[in-house]
Amino acid sequence: MNKKKQERGDFSGISQKFSKSIYDTSKGQLRIEVLKRDLAPLLASEPCSVLDVGAGLGQVNQWFQENGFVVVHSDLSSEMVEEAERRHAAAGVNQQCQYISASLTDLVNQKPLTQYDIVLCHAVLEWLPDTELAIEQLASLLKPGGKLSLMFYNQHAKLFANAIYGNFDYIERGLNVKKTVRLSPGNPAVPEHVEDWLQQQRLMIKQKTGVRCFHDYLRNLDDQQRFDELLALEMKYNQMSPYRELGRYQHWLIEKQNAKKE
Repeated sequence: MNKKKQERGDFSGISQKFSKSIYDTSKGQLRIEVLKRDLAPLLASEPCSVLDVGAGLGQVNQWFQENGFVVVHSDLSSEMVEEAERRHAAAGVNQQCQYISASLTDLVNQKPLTQYDIVLCHAVLEWLPDTELAIEQLASLLKPGGKLSLMFYNQHAKLFANAIYGNFDYIERGLNVKKTVRLSPGNPAVPEHVEDWLQQQRLMIKQKTGVRCFHDYLRNLDDQQRFDELLALEMKYNQMSPYRELGRYQHWLIEKQNAKKE
């Protein structure tokens, strides 16, 4: 029997490695702190329905559960979903959460289609083959007037970082590698394209933040461990141009407009 090939972004079998590589590092801690700051207004709003797409270990949607929101935690990896449920149960916050193993396409194809007041989609687009389609799918899962928290890997920052590292031949190849690395996202998005696709779906950007605007460009890697100073620097400038656009990730808060009246 042939073993089914895992989809990109399915971290089954490496959930602990994923947690250690992503969250147990200065870059992961910066991501969490920036998201916590940006999402504070949503967390302070009246509790409503939340969908977390590609939710991983559920660190972010746990904040919503703690504030009384009804959450659907979805991820491609059933192992990640199970681990998230264990973590939430240990924290005593899983009573209002539904856990499902599903892709974005699976969620859209559910009958009847469920729409949510808030959709979280963090570090997912870069694992999908068609970013434009993914944005269309996210729009369909969002109620009119609903809020989308979208974080994606920034193509411009990837190119800039590799120029700093001296990887000129890699840039010349269009940032393409012969062998993919499982924890390395393969499809960073061009922010201008993302903005165009959002507008086509009546999704209005309300706030833009860069995530890791300085961290990844530090020449002395020991400086990445000066966390409090680095966090203060990031928080001061990561919503200010041109530093915002240098963020390795972009975090945008978005609102779905009501349909136009005929």
